Amino acid sequence: MRLPEPIPLHSANQQTPRWLRRYTELVAASTLFLIFAGAMVTSTGSGLAVPDWPLSYGMWMPPMVGGIFYEHGHRMIAATVGLLTVIQALWLQRREPKRRVRILGWCAVGAVIAQGLLGGLTVLLLLPPAISIGHAALAEIFFCLNVSIALFTSRWFSNVQSIPKGDAPIAGATALVGLVFAQILIGALMRHLGAGLAIPDFPLSLGHLVPPLTSAKIAVNFAHRVGAVVVVVAVIAMFARLRRFEPNHPLRQIIHFLMLGVATQILLGAYTVWSGKQPVITSLHVVAGALTLALSLTLALTARAVGWRTERAGAFVAKEVTA
Repeated sequence: MRLPEPIPLHSANQQTPRWLRRYTELVAASTLFLIFAGAMVTSTGSGLAVPDWPLSYGMWMPPMVGGIFYEHGHRMIAATVGLLTVIQALWLQRREPKRRVRILGWCAVGAVIAQGLLGGLTVLLLLPPAISIGHAALAEIFFCLNVSIALFTSRWFSNVQSIPKGDAPIAGATALVGLVFAQILIGALMRHLGAGLAIPDFPLSLGHLVPPLTSAKIAVNFAHRVGAVVVVVAVIAMFARLRRFEPNHPLRQIIHFLMLGVATQILLGAYTVWSGKQPVITSLHVVAGALTLALSLTLALTARAVGWRTERAGAFVAKEVTA
């Protein structure tokens, strides 16, 4: 018994204009650079180099020296990305045929506004960990929104939607996104608690596989390391699960990039410890985490596009049997 071929979901009148597609890619890349700039603020300890908000020392453009360069530079990049996001939403509203993508465009606008307000609160309230972690988490969500927009408007995803359906791991890929996001949250907690070097050695932890958990900072740091192991195991398991597909299948292509991203993330995490949290390396570690999340999300969305949903497959089987 063979399941019927799906009807292609993408038609010519659903094509996103070429320059709009390119623009969504620009916005996604700019958002990733914004994450790097924000990580540099934390990595250099420049969070309160500018103690007022929304102005900087009462000026639009203060002297760009010391920590002001990182903090005010981050604000300038954030304002630019915010403007790009508004333009994206307006352009999508006018020219994008897919309703869900237009909605995502306005969701991104809401996220960047909320992100700006949280950023201001972190300064005005002197960097409270809860708000700082929320600011970091929302940055990842904002990035994922823009990555989703760029993915849904791409020709690559249009082609993916038209290939035959299969037994794709929709639930497993979705769970992997949640797992990676949770690991990023633990990393943000560690960074904003100043616990990045609470365990100063690697791969051991204070000379042990399991360190003495004598403080909250050590516990959070070790939890982040354990989380990394869990993510690695989950990605390897997903790789094994996807080996049943052809080598040129989209899911196989994505999982290869994801494995490369996770390997890079671990290497940068190790160098973060060995370098004593050198700011650029530490910030690149944050960026690699965001890319890992984006690749996990791409895998999950692609799995939904190429896989049968359980209830839908069951309905087709029942129809075949009764026929």
